[in-house]
Amino acid sequence: MRIAIISDIHGNYTAYQAVLADIKSQNIDRIVCLGDIITLGPQPIEVLNALRELNCIFIKGNHDAAILDPERAEEFEITEYLIPDLYWCRDQLTNADLKLIETFEATHEIVLPNGVVVLFFHGSPLSSIDIIQATTEPKLLDKYFEAQKATVFIGGHSHIQMYRRYGEKLILNSGSVGNAFKFTYSEGNVPSLLPWAEYMIISQSGNSLDVDLRRIYFDTTELLKIVAKSGLPGKAWWLRQYLQSAK
Repeated sequence: MRIAIISDIHGNYTAYQAVLADIKSQNIDRIVCLGDIITLGPQPIEVLNALRELNCIFIKGNHDAAILDPERAEEFEITEYLIPDLYWCRDQLTNADLKLIETFEATHEIVLPNGVVVLFFHGSPLSSIDIIQATTEPKLLDKYFEAQKATVFIGGHSHIQMYRRYGEKLILNSGSVGNAFKFTYSEGNVPSLLPWAEYMIISQSGNSLDVDLRRIYFDTTELLKIVAKSGLPGKAWWLRQYLQSAK
């Protein structure tokens, strides 16, 4: 079985197209989307419509929860300066779009053919706003994974790819399709983006479990042209991205 995991597309259809093209060349059996699909970027409807065609498993991220209930955006840890982008995105959605997002799951479990149990989530199995990183303290990991029967845990949210073994558990992060961060986000630190999209493939054959953390370059110049023409309130932040990589 080969499973592609995508996460944190954030309305960046240009990056998503590059990832989807790569997925189509990889002989994939299932696709799991870990959430934060449409907000922040200039192409929310394009992303959502394309995802509809995939028949994938959808996990609800904190941005997806906030798009359904924007008055509670701060509870979902949407930074204040991003709230105008949240409303801009919501104004473009239809009732059918919102109903689709309502169906997204908090977690999803897949049992591989060899019996290994994989649990998918956005932030942690407990909450979409938890952040699991390479430096997360063991006592927090114990809290997040207590009573879980899975041994492989796959999340998103941090926008940074990760492979971390913890005891008998394997903790993975697929990175971000549309917003790959240079450094871990911290309070007061406005993130900057890398000029590629990230996703993951896990494949199980016999007793072997392979993890492939993939990096796919996309046309950042084209994306910035789309941003410049859009009505996105936060376009200035996007237009500052990728400058270093262009030099």
